[in-house]
Amino acid sequence: MKRTIIASLFLIIGCKEEKKEIKTVTEPQQTAEKALQDNQSNEAEDAKKWLERSIVDYFKADIGIGEKNLQKITTKDYFDYKTDATNVDLDVDGSLTEKEFQNKWKSKFDTSKAGIGIGFLIPAQDWINIEVESCDLKSSTKDGYIFNVVLRDDGYKAHYPSVIKVIKENGSFLIADVLQDEPK
Repeated sequence: MKRTIIASLFLIIGCKEEKKEIKTVTEPQQTAEKALQDNQSNEAEDAKKWLERSIVDYFKADIGIGEKNLQKITTKDYFDYKTDATNVDLDVDGSLTEKEFQNKWKSKFDTSKAGIGIGFLIPAQDWINIEVESCDLKSSTKDGYIFNVVLRDDGYKAHYPSVIKVIKENGSFLIADVLQDEPK
């Protein structure tokens, strides 16, 4: 009888120690997950600040170097795509018809939101003072961040909403896509 009681005590003590080990194993995993989430939030905040600053700088820069500035803040694919969209049906070298444009880019971008025939981020040809009214994180993926952005030009009393995808490439943020409605 004594042996059974002693064996039971060892069994109970052994089970209690095992539970402690399981707890210790899960705590570092939870800490690592929290650190990853914090890092992603910090990176999303950095992407937001970069996007806001880049937009304002783009519209304040000399219009003569607008194309170079656009290349600095966008991916190569998006730059080529937006250049094609802006030049659809224009009488310039390399311009495409709308059908050719859609066929060329439909596998990479939503061509219905390309902003065909209009400029980068705003449909207006002229502006006075473009500011970022709001820039809210809509979602994040392993590839990047998607922001709902509203630009404001108080001089023309205009608001320009768009959805902008930002990615991190070679250690810097770049605009990878802009979903832009065409003006009616």
